[in-house]
Amino acid sequence: MSEENKTISTEKQQEIMEKYDPDAGGRELTGWLGRLAFIGLLAFSLFQLYSSTIHPMPAQILRSVHVGFGLVLIFLLYPATKTNRRLGKVAWYDWIFIAASAVVGTYWLFFYERIVTQAGSLTTIDFYVGVAAVLLVLEATRRAVGIPITIIAVLFLVYAYWGRQMPGFLIHRGVDVDNLVQSMYFTTEGILGTPIAVSATFIFLFLLFGAFLVKTGVGQYFNDLAVALAGRLTGGPAKVAIFSSALQGTISGSSVANVVTSGAFTIPMMKKLGYRREFAGGVEAAASTGGQLMPPIMGAAAFLMVEFIGVDYWAIAKAALIPAILYFTGIWIMTHFEAKRTGLSGMSKEEIPNKKAVLKQLYLLLPIVAIVIFLSSGMSVMRAALYGILTTIVVGLLRKEKFRKLYVIAFIAGFAGYAVYGMTAGGFDLVQAFVVGGMVTVLVSYLFDGNLAESIEALVDGARTALGVVAATAAAGIIVGVVTKTGLGLKLANSLVDLANEQILLTLFFTMVAAIILGMGSPTTANYVITSTIAAPAIILLGVTDLAAHLFVFYFGIIADITPPVALAAFAASGVASSEPIRTGFVAAKLAIAAFIIPYMFVLENQLLMIGVDNAFELAWILFTAVSGMIAIGAGMVGYWYRKMDWYERIPAIAGGLSLIYPSTMSDVIGLSVFVVLLGLQFLIKRDKIGVPVYKAKPSKEQEA
Repeated sequence: MSEENKTISTEKQQEIMEKYDPDAGGRELTGWLGRLAFIGLLAFSLFQLYSSTIHPMPAQILRSVHVGFGLVLIFLLYPATKTNRRLGKVAWYDWIFIAASAVVGTYWLFFYERIVTQAGSLTTIDFYVGVAAVLLVLEATRRAVGIPITIIAVLFLVYAYWGRQMPGFLIHRGVDVDNLVQSMYFTTEGILGTPIAVSATFIFLFLLFGAFLVKTGVGQYFNDLAVALAGRLTGGPAKVAIFSSALQGTISGSSVANVVTSGAFTIPMMKKLGYRREFAGGVEAAASTGGQLMPPIMGAAAFLMVEFIGVDYWAIAKAALIPAILYFTGIWIMTHFEAKRTGLSGMSKEEIPNKKAVLKQLYLLLPIVAIVIFLSSGMSVMRAALYGILTTIVVGLLRKEKFRKLYVIAFIAGFAGYAVYGMTAGGFDLVQAFVVGGMVTVLVSYLFDGNLAESIEALVDGARTALGVVAATAAAGIIVGVVTKTGLGLKLANSLVDLANEQILLTLFFTMVAAIILGMGSPTTANYVITSTIAAPAIILLGVTDLAAHLFVFYFGIIADITPPVALAAFAASGVASSEPIRTGFVAAKLAIAAFIIPYMFVLENQLLMIGVDNAFELAWILFTAVSGMIAIGAGMVGYWYRKMDWYERIPAIAGGLSLIYPSTMSDVIGLSVFVVLLGLQFLIKRDKIGVPVYKAKPSKEQEA
């Protein structure tokens, strides 16, 4: 294997993530500073588990302490400038920030009774604490998330204060400093609003769930399973990338992190087989970005949606299922046609792991299955996450053959003990019995196997991953607070509708552009908060359902990561693939074409979200026509089906595919007619029999090497 086709090193992965993902960077602390950071992160996770299980707290206390933990740890781990990241020292002024963050984070804890009874009036100390909270959140966001979202938050604060000087419809009476500070930190409409509430509950626990999945080896198993099932197929490595990245997206939550970790394995395989560098990077970027769209565990913004539109998480996951299937189907189809077009085969038998051995470890997917069962049963998201963490730990223990029998006995003992107790007490809860059995198993593992160390590491890793989310949601809270205080949301929604002349397609287009632009510089969570507050209401004003409108902005906020000119996931993939960044971005956007089409379709026809679908046959028909449509679109985009396609075949293929995706009887008839005609022509017209040579791709540079 040539040097460039080798799997990239851990150091190179970290370098790429730090370059394209602000949240990935941080000080390399050692000695007592490293131990301090370790203890702080562990304490953060333990506090979150304590507050969600043993001792629920008033909302303001939970959220402020959550913010305080995040601020303290960000100023400890993130230096003021990137050049200081390697120094391993904490600057003197950062200690001042850390102390101030600790005061801000515990202020509500000590003065809760007084603050809630003083009816909005602030003391002098309250005022300065509130000012400090806003400034600390802005600086922490700049360090951990990036400058764009920080600038947006500052502009919203400026808008709130100088409202009387604003032009046109933006004018308002202005908010004085006292009222602004009071609303930002001493109500639940600013920093301590809905975004940070979701971060302190749902998001943090699911990030812990992801950290425990990584520690149990599930991430590596995703790669092994993908290679075993898809490696031998045409263009196998690309399909491995799609399969493994879709699964990795369940535990990552970050497009860039997913690209680098999965891409370090899949991109060299694709290049070795003969895929162009830009194509290899584009496949990985498109697939990794789509991980946040894939149920049952989607991106963090999906948990914000639960609170914003007031539906349970399972309803969101169910609605997102068909669009996610179409997204990955589109990428899969286009990589398949590209492989056929360029004559690429699958991986060799020697490169494929033993399929039986891999399938024997299917039990490692039990935590994902368990989460689906918990959520679909109507269980709260928080409890489902907690039980998912417990399930992950137990499943991880099953990999250890030395103590496997002991763990099975412990589980049975715990399960049976609770079953007996439940029957004697007059009731038996099957889920609770499994939970008790799992808890007994985990306790036994801590006593006999030293498994406690792995759990502690997972708790620390989960808290470390959460820091960027804490900063982003706190900054998003500032934006939401200003929108609420000034009524800006309704003004912008009305102006957007007026600009589009009340045309739904134009309104959707303007909303898409806004979401993509914001997504270029903001994490998905902050992007969704802004667009759902400002842009989604415009769509809703035109009669679109809340769920469809919010999923629309959610989709485009995510795929901003692969939309040039600023496509961070694609740029990260180009770093792994040693390809040209902009070209990689355009390839990724082309492969993810479904993500630019499907949101329009499900807004115009909610059946794609399984809204108004009455039976299984209707659902199966929608899936059949939509997948057929993606096949036609994929063929038209790549220019190859069973043979090379000319432009006069590609255009009707794309048009027919769009007709098939849109769920209506007339469009299905038109689309299927075009599909059948084009498919027939693929077999009837043999180019070598009419004087046109059969297309044969030139070997790529990687193949020649």
